[in-house]
Amino acid sequence: MLFDCDNTLVLSECLAFEACADLVNEILASRNIKDRFTGPQLQQDFVGQSFQNMMSSLKTNYKYEYYMSEGELNDYANLEDDRVIQKLEQKLKPCVGVKEELARLVTAGEYHMSIVSGSSLQRIYTSIKSTSLDRYFSKEEVFSAADSLHPSISKPDPAVYLHSLMALGKSPEECVAIEDSRSGAMAATRAGIKVIGYVGCYEIGEQDRMREVLVQAGCFVIMDHWKNFEICLGRIQHGDV
Repeated sequence: MLFDCDNTLVLSECLAFEACADLVNEILASRNIKDRFTGPQLQQDFVGQSFQNMMSSLKTNYKYEYYMSEGELNDYANLEDDRVIQKLEQKLKPCVGVKEELARLVTAGEYHMSIVSGSSLQRIYTSIKSTSLDRYFSKEEVFSAADSLHPSISKPDPAVYLHSLMALGKSPEECVAIEDSRSGAMAATRAGIKVIGYVGCYEIGEQDRMREVLVQAGCFVIMDHWKNFEICLGRIQHGDV
């Protein structure tokens, strides 16, 4: 079982993008650019992507004419991570039903569970520790597109999934990934892994749209609550999808 972390195990994306938007707006103000972004705006367009990729896309999409060295961009990415972690420590909650499902999987004893995320290792560790999910995952089997790869390569590139498969000694056919975002689902699919899409982290009005997005990104089956995970997994195991 290869679990994404943000908005799959923990309800972190809204908190993360609040902090991210604050920093983006500070950067733009420091360069005399009047545009400002909200957390939901950035989340809709850049969920699952790195801070560096997001800043590059914003610069291209809005034709901003400023220079930022790679070192400066990385410094901002580290600052963003620090601010996000502060918010997570204060407010983070697990996704509804995930604790019960992880406990059931551990009791069953049939599955190996790992985390494959685009976030930094520090952010992942903070997320699972502050929500008491750390008991279900070994630190050695938590993989980060930001820190486990050299150089870092964000989803939707499959690199972090390919790295995790090699580290775990597993083939794609032996694994199932659980993802909530287009970029995450595409990354796992490109690595040859079947994906369960999760939309329970989204507002009710947004779930139908995200269900469509995740199907188009390659998810074999979609669940809107963790209580449905066993059924969804069974459909994949039995070859129904």
